[in-house]
Amino acid sequence: MGTGRRLVPMNTIHDEVEALLRRTRQRYTAGRRELVSHLVTLAGPATLGDLVDRGIGQSQSSLYRNLAVLEQCGAVRRVSSVDDVNRFELTETLTEHHHHLVCQQCGRIDDVTLPPQLESSLHRAGGHIDTKGFSVDGHRVELFGTCPECA
Repeated sequence: MGTGRRLVPMNTIHDEVEALLRRTRQRYTAGRRELVSHLVTLAGPATLGDLVDRGIGQSQSSLYRNLAVLEQCGAVRRVSSVDDVNRFELTETLTEHHHHLVCQQCGRIDDVTLPPQLESSLHRAGGHIDTKGFSVDGHRVELFGTCPECA
């Protein structure tokens, strides 16, 4: 989610993350707040290395622990790619609904928002699929290809 995708003000995102953490009896520490602030500014899911490269002031072990806590409370979700490297992003409860472009060469993942007509068609298509008794609450689309750097 890049800065253009944020639907709510940063302080509201922080308030919502704090509430999610409180439900799991966790504190919203300065390190977790810094991590969320970094995730808000990214154009797609980030690896641990991406976050370290951005100058986040935490050791990799602290960063990973904070990501795990934020994932457990529902503020962050883990996104896997073709390279089996975990990437992390804020959940859609805190951001805009979006999908991913996945590079099959390097594993890079970028966010992409589908046109409203296509989103509507996907939503309607759910009613025509045999869901085998599942109650479908949403969808995610991943488009695979080659990023500009690998092309």
